[in-house]
Amino acid sequence: MRVTGMIRYVALFITLLGTWFIVQTYFDHRWKAISLRSWLGVTNKPRSEQLPRHKCGNQKSCPQNHFAFKIISGAANVVGPSICFDDMALMSSVKNNIGRGLNIALVNGTSGQLLKADTFDMYSGDISRLDTFLQEIRHGTIVLTASYDDAATKMNDKVRAYFMELGSSHVSKLGFRDNWVFLGAKGLKNKSPFEEHIKNDKNTNKYDGWPEQLEMEGCAPRKMD
Repeated sequence: MRVTGMIRYVALFITLLGTWFIVQTYFDHRWKAISLRSWLGVTNKPRSEQLPRHKCGNQKSCPQNHFAFKIISGAANVVGPSICFDDMALMSSVKNNIGRGLNIALVNGTSGQLLKADTFDMYSGDISRLDTFLQEIRHGTIVLTASYDDAATKMNDKVRAYFMELGSSHVSKLGFRDNWVFLGAKGLKNKSPFEEHIKNDKNTNKYDGWPEQLEMEGCAPRKMD
């Protein structure tokens, strides 16, 4: 009996010792792992909580009664421009509806619905077609424009005046191979706050013969005033 009891005690002791070792090892590694993740700022939050996505991939969301937009100009004569409005890709290389010159999308200023999208080659005879296109824009229409390669060759004073009526402050200075992105509207009372322009300058150009690509994002109010 004594031998049997001793064996039982030894077996129990070994079992308890093994259990203690396993528990100690587990919690020691667990604590270290938790401490390391905390120190690095790593959490186990769902992906949707870590990186909220905003319309058009913008850095922030827009308030009510505003449309999110992003306009990216072309890069030299290699990478085409893109226009996104209210999370809809209106013009892009993927949609195969862009071209060198001016890329213009017309959007209903109330509903955000795409009305028309077209491209105008400023090297060719598209200036008369662009003239007609701009004349026919209706009041309350939002106009989004992106340059690609060159948007100024053969652009005349009449066409520049149309863009000025849409709220542009830079179109009068637009020159050969300048990059330009612009959002305006027909019936706008003041100059548009949504416009960027960079000159073609051999001393500052990012590419050989072209300035760097422009990217502009923001929130356009419905029925811009």
